[in-house]
Amino acid sequence: MVINTRDFGEVEILEQDIVEFKIPIYGFENLKHYVFLYDDENSHIVWLQSIEEESVCFILLDPMLIDKNYSPQISNDIKKMLGQGEYMMWFITVINEDFKKSTVNMKSPIIVNPSNMSAIQTILEENYPIRMPISGNDGEGGLN
Repeated sequence: MVINTRDFGEVEILEQDIVEFKIPIYGFENLKHYVFLYDDENSHIVWLQSIEEESVCFILLDPMLIDKNYSPQISNDIKKMLGQGEYMMWFITVINEDFKKSTVNMKSPIIVNPSNMSAIQTILEENYPIRMPISGNDGEGGLN
């Protein structure tokens, strides 16, 4: 299937690569189906492209790039929604014109179960920042 994307033009995807959000991303309640678009040179950054709305695409970062000790508790309710499996976690990134002012949301990660292609954005109980600078000190609070 071919979709139009915000950043990559037309892209061919497979139906089995479509991720369904069990609870939509906050602020995007009418969009539930996305696909991950990868940069072959950097597996720690992905684009989460809506297949329902071409203009909606999120840049996601691997939490280990920001905080190597990031290990939030996933509630049993979320585990029930996502099902059994190994979960991937991603931070939604806000890229600022001045890159040094770009941030990630550590409080509300995207959690994905790749075994059944289901996902959710959750608000964690733990005290994580909503706007953590990505420019910092190499995995101990940001990227260099």
